[in-house]
Amino acid sequence: MRAMTIPKPGGPEALVWSEVPDPRPGPDEVVVDVRASAVNRADLLQRQGHYPPPPGAPAYPGLECSGVVSEVGSQVTGWAVGQAVCALLAGGGYAERVAVPAGQLLPVPAGVDLVDAAALPEVACTVWSNVVQLARLAKGETLLVHGGGSGIGTFAIQLGVALGATVVVTARAGKHARLRELGAAHTVDYREQDFVAEVHRVTDGRGADVILDIMGAAYLPRNVAALATGGRLVVIGMQGGRKGELDLGMLLMKRASVHATALRSRPLDEKAAIVRGVREQVWPLIEAGTVRPVVHARARMADAADAHRLVETNDHVGKVLLTT
Repeated sequence: MRAMTIPKPGGPEALVWSEVPDPRPGPDEVVVDVRASAVNRADLLQRQGHYPPPPGAPAYPGLECSGVVSEVGSQVTGWAVGQAVCALLAGGGYAERVAVPAGQLLPVPAGVDLVDAAALPEVACTVWSNVVQLARLAKGETLLVHGGGSGIGTFAIQLGVALGATVVVTARAGKHARLRELGAAHTVDYREQDFVAEVHRVTDGRGADVILDIMGAAYLPRNVAALATGGRLVVIGMQGGRKGELDLGMLLMKRASVHATALRSRPLDEKAAIVRGVREQVWPLIEAGTVRPVVHARARMADAADAHRLVETNDHVGKVLLTT
């Protein structure tokens, strides 16, 4: 088969579409003939040499895919050759075929195109596990989402609204109209506005109950300042650095909490539990049309370098997909 290899870390030109050995399924795995994958920030970091795949994962980038089951391991039940699926991966999505632990498979939701389904697994599992499972976002609460125009952001807006929350997002001004269409009640231009002041303004001084943050260190003090009493800050990215100052006094005064999580490195049983939760609680929302994949562009997988350049500009809204 062909897969996207990285002979030497570097810029987008480091991606090389190469002939590689076909995957073989383990007893608890299936092989998926890939129809599409999606570009995630982790792929850019891996290409640069900063985010190697966990032990045992394929060396190729790609944290999600959609396609058709072509082989089934000897101990797998509930899945059959020919089924249309999408999958959460630890790597290997930028390829024509990939072996997937059966616990990380999802059926393609009714009403969703097979290619567009590749936009769902990583964002659905990330947002649900952090906003719902960990932070326990409830009806009537306020959710602040940083990076509202990203794949994570566009999904978090829709899921937050579906759960009955008021969603505030930070994003470039040019993306605000689209994010309001997705359900964001308030949009903040992070380059021109103070998101702490804006959050307190739109909540009558109360603050955000849950904050989903991709920035890390650069936003840490302000995120704590933006939290409501009993608020929950969940950090899922470090685009703004890894070391920041935490005001424990303010955290204690607000009886608030800070969590930091990662998905790719979790054990298989934890990933399987998240996938089950997503299938039970999120897939019905997608099939009802309440939550939908947001796809900015499609590119051929052989042209993944161009897709990486697009994502690096931050000009996109939603996901950029790669098709075989």
